[in-house]
Amino acid sequence: MSAALTNEEIARYSRHLILPEVGMEGQQKLKAASVLCVGTGGLGSPLLLYLAAAGVGRIGIVDFDVVDASNLQRQIIHGTSTVGKPKVISARDRILDVNPNVTVELYEEPFTSENALRIGANYDVIVDGTDNFPTRYLVNDACVLLGKPNVYGSIFRFEGQASVFNYQGGPNYRDLYPEPPPPGLVPSCAEGGVLGVLPGIVGTIQATETIKILLGIGTSLSGRLLLFDALNMSFRELKLRRDPEAPTIEALIDYDQFCGVPKAPNNLPREEAPVIQSETFGRISVEDAARRLREGWKPFVLDVRNDAEAAIVRFPFADALIPHTEVGNRLADVPKDREILVHCKLGGRSSQAAAVLAANGYRVTNLEGGIVAWAKQIDPSMPVY
Repeated sequence: MSAALTNEEIARYSRHLILPEVGMEGQQKLKAASVLCVGTGGLGSPLLLYLAAAGVGRIGIVDFDVVDASNLQRQIIHGTSTVGKPKVISARDRILDVNPNVTVELYEEPFTSENALRIGANYDVIVDGTDNFPTRYLVNDACVLLGKPNVYGSIFRFEGQASVFNYQGGPNYRDLYPEPPPPGLVPSCAEGGVLGVLPGIVGTIQATETIKILLGIGTSLSGRLLLFDALNMSFRELKLRRDPEAPTIEALIDYDQFCGVPKAPNNLPREEAPVIQSETFGRISVEDAARRLREGWKPFVLDVRNDAEAAIVRFPFADALIPHTEVGNRLADVPKDREILVHCKLGGRSSQAAAVLAANGYRVTNLEGGIVAWAKQIDPSMPVY
């Protein structure tokens, strides 16, 4: 199926049209094509902008988050003027500013096992712009069941990955990662940080692979995992093969349960959900903690973030700073004759540290929501990062 180009589109896409690999026929293919992008964050931002600029005729966007000021360091499709607005609205407006010829379809809802097949069935290619394991497995399995290519990317700190899954008989995401890592083992970008330009590089690679698939040109990343190290400015490649022993994907499942991640309450971003559920230690809200501290509660306050985070903001009443991965090796630095109040940025890493402390006989309570919740609800003069 092809779609005729208007004179305005011929002028707009002229640099494509003079490429023998694209030409009029290829540009018409792009105009007739459709792509679903799951996520409008760091990866989705450059991806969506370049797909729109390239003339992909119909673009679907799935996201239920709103633009936050902390997004703007890397999520370039959004801007200061759209802080507080739904990301899908912000992204749509920017896309149409880049190319008003594109049709943008919005799904302001979580991508779930209940809606993934319905939404994904309407598109030629599905691109994974997500940042958590449950949704990555969901996107993969939905693509397998629908027979759609899955253009994959992931980022963390200074490193990125990209590949194409479920394309022309090639491997899928489960051939790379048959099982998810234990909950909390791989920090989110909110916890570990990310170089702002990194998702631009990886997201642009995803856009390139998507366009090549739609045009039917070049050699895709199917069967290859591209690894990028921004600190060393190096690329390397790993070969991927289908696992003949892998179980057949027959239906979508509960991916939070599969990955051992509790659902985020009240539609909060997944990164704000506690990583570990346990009855071996206590939990306290920032409101209750502030009240008890005013009333004379004197726990040993343990900050389990890293030095860089503590340099941004810290509690003046914190007694010690020990990164959560080191708590088990530094038990001698934590007194056993006092109750321990442990906190991190959002409450996930501190729940892991609390479990370690409780297993070693400490009386410990985790500050739910971490220092970010404290800044938002108790002391607005504190910066939020």
